[in-house]
Amino acid sequence: MISGFAIFVLVILAVAILLVFMGVKQVPLGFQYTVERFGRYTKTLRPGLNLIVPIIDQIGARMNMMEQVVDVPTQDVITRDNAMVSVDGVLFFQVLDAARAAYEVRGLEIATLNLTMTNIRTVMGSMDLDELLSKRDKINAQLLSVVDEATQPWGVKITRIEIKDISPPAELVQAMARQMKAEREKRANILDAEGFRAAEILKAEGEKQAVILAAEGQREAAFREAEAREREAEAEAKATAMVSTAIANGNTQAINYFVAQRYVTALEALAAADNQKVIMLPLEATGILGSLAGVGEIAKQTFFGGDEPPRTSGASSSGGSQESGGSSSGGGSVPSSPARGPVSGPWGRSDACPTSDTGAS
Repeated sequence: MISGFAIFVLVILAVAILLVFMGVKQVPLGFQYTVERFGRYTKTLRPGLNLIVPIIDQIGARMNMMEQVVDVPTQDVITRDNAMVSVDGVLFFQVLDAARAAYEVRGLEIATLNLTMTNIRTVMGSMDLDELLSKRDKINAQLLSVVDEATQPWGVKITRIEIKDISPPAELVQAMARQMKAEREKRANILDAEGFRAAEILKAEGEKQAVILAAEGQREAAFREAEAREREAEAEAKATAMVSTAIANGNTQAINYFVAQRYVTALEALAAADNQKVIMLPLEATGILGSLAGVGEIAKQTFFGGDEPPRTSGASSSGGSQESGGSSSGGGSVPSSPARGPVSGPWGRSDACPTSDTGAS
């Protein structure tokens, strides 16, 4: 049989084992436990195995030290310009001091949520609707600053506050759509007007440049034409001076060349006229041949330098003045004329100058 002493030893051993189990506490990762001794906070147990005094010490609060997310329910907010909007959001917070979070506030999550909702109404109610819709970052920053400062005595850190949705009334949304449409039409009209203005300016500049370039071209053409006329006059003057010099030196063939040249030019003008079908020529063909012979004599004197004396062509002698009663090659009758002195005329003859009183048909 088991004696009474053995039973006592077993009881003592069981109590000791029970006390050991009661004194050893395992704290999971991400949590912290507060220890209370006779109802007063003594210490905080961190993740892992911890020892407390059995029966005397007790676990007070089991605090979640991880970052937590709380949805902020939808609420109505009246803006500064008396527009009502529906707002909801999300709250991120983390407990930094387990003892203060456990004993400084009752219902930490509810207290933090209510504090966030009231500050949302305060911050957003101080803004106009346009500012409210366009400056969410500013709203989030103000809410974070205000709520974080209010929760510092609780040992809580507010990491983020985000406004998820802002919903104006349907009538207000339609009015905003019309306003946006009008603003965009205004911008489009302004851009069109600026485009037309720029196009007109560019067109005027182009016309101005075209007029300037045309005027410069006309001026340059006038300068070139004047220069050409000046050079032509100089050449004419030089040629006239050379002819005058040749005549002064006794060479009368030079003037025969110029007269024959003008003579042929006049005939070309008459023959090239559009309104001329029949040409009446009051002249003798032999006279033209005589002038051309004079040109040949000038060329000989020019190339041979006066070594060979000029000769009159047979056409010239045969194309002279006819005796009285003779007929010219042009078909007209030529009366007899007295012989004249040896004057060299434009027909290249040195003995006589033919005279024609009437034209041939």
